[in-house]
Amino acid sequence: MIPWRRWHWSTWLVVAITGILYAVAWPTLFVTHSVPAALGPIVAALAAWPLLLVRINPLLGWAISAGSAVAIPIFFDRLPTWSYPWQVVHLIELLVLIVAVAWTRPLPVVVKVWLASTVLFFIAMPANADSGWAFGVSVIVFVALLVRWLVLSRRQVARLEEVSDLERARRTVLQERTRIARDLHDVVAHHMSMVVVSAQTAPYRHDGVPPGLQAEFETIAATGRQALNEIRGLLGVLRSDAELPELAPAPHVSDLPALFTSTQRVGVPLTWRIEGSTALVGELIGATAYRIVQECLANASRHAAGSPVTADVNITADGVGIEMHNRLTTPPSTPVVPGLGIAGMRERATAVGGVVAVHDDDGEFVVWAYLPYLPAVAPAG
Repeated sequence: MIPWRRWHWSTWLVVAITGILYAVAWPTLFVTHSVPAALGPIVAALAAWPLLLVRINPLLGWAISAGSAVAIPIFFDRLPTWSYPWQVVHLIELLVLIVAVAWTRPLPVVVKVWLASTVLFFIAMPANADSGWAFGVSVIVFVALLVRWLVLSRRQVARLEEVSDLERARRTVLQERTRIARDLHDVVAHHMSMVVVSAQTAPYRHDGVPPGLQAEFETIAATGRQALNEIRGLLGVLRSDAELPELAPAPHVSDLPALFTSTQRVGVPLTWRIEGSTALVGELIGATAYRIVQECLANASRHAAGSPVTADVNITADGVGIEMHNRLTTPPSTPVVPGLGIAGMRERATAVGGVVAVHDDDGEFVVWAYLPYLPAVAPAG
């Protein structure tokens, strides 16, 4: 039971109104009905106190009020100056409890209360007003139901809007996770692959490497491969294939020479060519082209270490074409584990209206990509 000090303000309001109505019903009862003085407080309580149940159990309050409305005219006669079967206080409370039932109870219960109340008013009221009161009760119940359904529909719309906001927030989080996964794959995996390739080929690129240092290089390569596997597992958690790709332009196609040079520096036999002006390429297409080339180089060094790689980038007034070749000269020492690289390249290309095609036949792996664009700045002259 809730302590009275913790009652809600609406509960206090109901108690106060009930007290006022009881204070009115008690003395006026002797003006409307012939009631012994000793029974006056009890009859007035039957008329006023059911209102205390309007928030807790309005159906029970209505049942008490309706039952007393049937009993009072039977046991107590009306005075000649009063034509209605009940006091005004009793009449008001009965109507309020009918509205409370219509507002809170299921429709079948509301229909039963409406029918019972209509019959009660039709029978008890004077002959010249019985149909009017019955019709009035029907109108009150109908309006209460209409307002109730309107409020419920608005609440349902608000809940749906809240769910929609939560769904949008969830999709935003998933898109951000996808972007993080893609950037991790593009940046971390590429550089880790270069570290592994450098460590693997260092004993062959430098003469007179001591056995201890060679073992250190092998340890570095093994650790790098393990880190790459763990990164792929992390990307599988972060990545959401159901989300649309979201590109974050960072490098540009003009940065490809530096990428090619750094790749050659770690021992990858790379031959490259860039034809056309990089000034025609906007930031979005430039970032996409760079990431695709970067991913191709990482795949070649990771899955076909020591194999020759050819990179051909052709920039025209219509778009950027990319063609990457690498031929597997020796079988890989470990089975190739499918990753997210090719899927990521296709996502990036599709997002800008481009296409990526992959060909693997007889030890030769070829990646073609075409990224169309509108010229950002027309060349001078």
